[in-house]
Amino acid sequence: MYTLPSRRQKKKRNDKLNLVPILDSVFILIFFLLLSAQFIKLFEINSNVPIVSSKSPPPPKKQKEPLSLTVEMKKDALIFLTGSNQVELKKFPATPEGDYPFVEVHTFLIELKKKHIDEQTIIFEPDEDIEYEKIVKLMDAVRLLEKTDETIYRKDEIEGDVPLEFLFDDIVFGNITS
Repeated sequence: MYTLPSRRQKKKRNDKLNLVPILDSVFILIFFLLLSAQFIKLFEINSNVPIVSSKSPPPPKKQKEPLSLTVEMKKDALIFLTGSNQVELKKFPATPEGDYPFVEVHTFLIELKKKHIDEQTIIFEPDEDIEYEKIVKLMDAVRLLEKTDETIYRKDEIEGDVPLEFLFDDIVFGNITS
C-alpha cells in the first residue's frame, strides 16, 4: 500500500485567531454599560468662587452696606454672621445626634430675606470635618423657597410686585484653599 510522505501528513496549522469569544465578551460588556448608564444620575449644584482682587473699586456711597451674610458650619452649631466686621446674627446649635435644625434655619432666612429683598449672596464657611450631605441640606434650606412658605414679593419698576422664587441662591464658598 502506498503511504504519503511524512511531511504531507502533518496537518496544516490554523494560524487564524478565534475572535468569537472576545467579540462576545465585548458585546456583553457594552450591553451592561448601556443598561447601567440609565441608572446613574448626576446632579450639579452651582456655587461661585470668591474673586479676590487688589484693584477692586470702592462701593458706591449712596448704597447701603451689603448684608454680607455668612454661615459658619461648625460641628456643634451653625453661626450666621453679617457685615464686614462679621457680627453674629443668630446661632443654631446642633442636636445631640449631630444634625442641624434646617427647618428653623429656613424660617430664620425667610424673615431675613423679607428685610433684605435684593440680597442674593450667602457665603458658606464649612469646617473640614463637616459631612457633604449636611452641606447640601443647608444649601437647599438656604436656596429654595418651598411651596408652603409665605410668598415674598420684590418691587419691580416694569412688572410691579414680582414673587421671589429663591432665598439666597448665589452661594459662595469662602474658605476654599488651593
